[in-house]
Amino acid sequence: MAELTRNSSGGTSKIWGHLGALFVVICWGVSFLSTKVLMGEGGFSPIEVFVYRFTLAYLVLLAFTFRKIKSDSWADELRFVVCGICSGAIYFITENYALRYTSTGNVSLLSAVSPIFTTLLMAVVFRQAIKMGTAFGSLIAFAGVACVVFSHGGSLEFSPKGDLLALSSALSWAIYSIVVKKIMPRYDSLYITRKMFFYGTIVAVPLLFIQQQPLHLGELFSLQEPKYLLNMLFLALMCSLAAFILFNQAMRILGAVTANNYIYAQPLVTMIAAYLVFHEEITLLGYIGCALIIGGLILADKWTADFRKRKLNKLQDPEL
Repeated sequence: MAELTRNSSGGTSKIWGHLGALFVVICWGVSFLSTKVLMGEGGFSPIEVFVYRFTLAYLVLLAFTFRKIKSDSWADELRFVVCGICSGAIYFITENYALRYTSTGNVSLLSAVSPIFTTLLMAVVFRQAIKMGTAFGSLIAFAGVACVVFSHGGSLEFSPKGDLLALSSALSWAIYSIVVKKIMPRYDSLYITRKMFFYGTIVAVPLLFIQQQPLHLGELFSLQEPKYLLNMLFLALMCSLAAFILFNQAMRILGAVTANNYIYAQPLVTMIAAYLVFHEEITLLGYIGCALIIGGLILADKWTADFRKRKLNKLQDPEL
């Protein structure tokens, strides 16, 4: 009976982990539209958007988690620095600047490589075997991402500077996923997220003041154009604060590889949101991409779950 209760609790927890990861991907997929408004219509720079959204998210989170400031050791503090730099400054700034040097198709496709990087790094750092279901499902989902990208008329072109920036963005996220796994058992998601926001912002602030573009604080608080403030609040409170807390919790429940596989669905969410908001057409290739992404995610999770179940049954009954 006790074993049944634990299994039931674990199953419920896993459902919440999947729902949390799905909510995060929806927020991040829609965030591209808000970023487009701020950088396109408002003239905000990539660094400016990042610093404003992370600073606001940090201050809100600090108001609720101010009692514990220092981590338990300098080694953990260094890990928080790495997490903040990789998941914040490097990831967002390199991805946004990549759009200036290469096509949107390149950036979308190369940024979606981060779950693959995560799987490979997990195998190397934690000596975990790459399960066939995870690998096969990931490849199917990645093919779906390519279909979604090309359904917008995106084209691949060789632009070394932009492509390397996009790959750096994907790799930095994978490094964050590996490092944060080491500190998750000792700290809760709120504390981890707050420390990440702090170090990510601290690193990016100097870049904000050495950039040649002017600041747009006036536009941000303009009563005539409240859309800039509303989009920034959405990015800060939903796409940064809530999303990072939930994603860290999803990684705690599902594992880094499974949680990161949801990133494949991000272009899918962006495509649907663009259709609803900007009335961008969804082509047949886009629908095929939807099916491949969803099918790949389901296959990877179900195949992995079946593998664990068979392994558990074999341990309980060696004759199986």
